[in-house]
Amino acid sequence: MAEMGAQAPGYFRFLPSAFGELALVWRDEQPAPRLHYLCLPEERCPWELGPLEPGSCATIDDLAERIERMLAGEAIAWDLRVVALEHCTPFQRRVLLAEFDIPRGAVSTYGLIARHIGAPEASRAVGQALGKNPFPLIIPCHRAVRADGRLGGYRGGLTMKHHLLQIEGVPLSPEGRVLVDRYHYAEALPDKG
Repeated sequence: MAEMGAQAPGYFRFLPSAFGELALVWRDEQPAPRLHYLCLPEERCPWELGPLEPGSCATIDDLAERIERMLAGEAIAWDLRVVALEHCTPFQRRVLLAEFDIPRGAVSTYGLIARHIGAPEASRAVGQALGKNPFPLIIPCHRAVRADGRLGGYRGGLTMKHHLLQIEGVPLSPEGRVLVDRYHYAEALPDKG
């Protein structure tokens, strides 16, 4: 992620969850405050983003409340205007926007996402871009899995990823593989017939 710039004050707000404490790192920008990073539990927050102070505002309090509801299983419609996507590289933005479009209750693979964004050989790069997703939960990187249905990695840990997929209705085997008939973006694959 690129540096945030010093024009707007930086703040953080902690948010307790069943998985541990999350932190919302945000800036008081115009026309509205925006999230620059969402730290998952036990993750080292990128404090190098600049001097930060504890603080909140109505926009961030609303975002925190929506995250709490999402973690409790409620379907939440997110507005990406609240996140500072411009600090991501162009490739990562393409990956994150493709991930954002995967609907609740569905999953895709790193390879299918790579094909969807026009970079069919970049499945590892897709995984790396998702691994550095500054806005997990809002941009649901937990919906990306390996080609064989295994969960892959997740900054919040596999227990959290498993939980997020379960509350969204994604069926999982006892071994933790997703059990879906079709992956989102599968239409990007050529027919084998």
